[in-house]
Amino acid sequence: MRKRFLILAVLLTLVILPACGGSGNEEALKIAILAPLSGDVATFGESTRDGALLAIKERNAAGGVLGRQIETTVEDSQCSAEAAVSAGNKVIDQDGVSYIIGEVCSSASIPLSEIVEAKGVFQISPTSTNPSVTINEDGSTKSAVFRACFIDPFQGTVAAKFAQEQLGAKTAAVLLDQGNDYVRGLAEFFKEAFEAGGGEVVVWETYTGEDQDFSAILTKVKAANPDLLYLPDYYSTVNLIGAQAKEKGIEAIMMGGDGWDSPDLDTSAVEGGYFTNHYSADDPRPEVQNFVATYKEEYGATPDALATLAYDAANILMDGMEEAGNDDPMAVAKAIEGMTFDVVSGSIAYDEHHNPVKSAAILQVENGKISFIDSIAP
Repeated sequence: MRKRFLILAVLLTLVILPACGGSGNEEALKIAILAPLSGDVATFGESTRDGALLAIKERNAAGGVLGRQIETTVEDSQCSAEAAVSAGNKVIDQDGVSYIIGEVCSSASIPLSEIVEAKGVFQISPTSTNPSVTINEDGSTKSAVFRACFIDPFQGTVAAKFAQEQLGAKTAAVLLDQGNDYVRGLAEFFKEAFEAGGGEVVVWETYTGEDQDFSAILTKVKAANPDLLYLPDYYSTVNLIGAQAKEKGIEAIMMGGDGWDSPDLDTSAVEGGYFTNHYSADDPRPEVQNFVATYKEEYGATPDALATLAYDAANILMDGMEEAGNDDPMAVAKAIEGMTFDVVSGSIAYDEHHNPVKSAAILQVENGKISFIDSIAP
């Protein structure tokens, strides 16, 4: 009887040890990807998802992070505050996720960041450029919220500087969705920089995200005859405004921000226009060309800036985990604060507000194609 008991005890030990293993290496690390996979900017979400998943696939193939594989959860956060909050609570409370890549839109990332802060979770947005994503209302920096993109003050300043110095623009019309944090922020920073450089904003008109007919405000633009028409909105709205501006015979050079970057941008509607962006597939750097080739092989398409920044965000997060030596979100955040990264979108380090210091690309829409024009450093 005693012999049978000893044998049973040994068998139980052999079963229990692998499950409880001292290192815990068998347990996967969980990362959630929150992006708009439906709605007006679904291409943004698809690119973001694909870029992040590619980075994680590569890392898993190389042995994972901290000797553990990465397990992903993807949620459609719809580029809206309500959906992002719901998705954030779901992945944290139900799925047990401690790391979030997302959201894409600032209006969704800002409320998501408040949940993340309250629950001690790490967030890195690939593309949300509004300063409030990483900064609290009192001006303090959110402890574990980062981004992979430059912010609107820099993007707006670069656009204004390029418009004045390279395009010779002295007057500008600015059209914006007042209810969109990203659009409003970019418009305001462009206006501030343009006027500081001696330019004059002769038209400043707002619309809502539901508007389809822009004839009234475009009539004002036509009458003012500005050198530049600044459209800092997402591609779906820019397509409408650009086409209607062309129909009215408005000859101002159009310019916008990274929200233009989509395969669904109507190039005929913004022909001759320019936009600021985070990278160009034409950049000859090896990091860019290797990534473009790998992405094309995986998905059969050229990666846009959304895919690139999501790829970068995932790698920044995973490198931070390795540097921290554990998967505690606060330790990972502290590690990233002191690191520099050579990623596809450039060499970056983080400032005191968890914003990357990096260059911006200027792209032009010409003859139905998008070409790299210049790279402007901070």
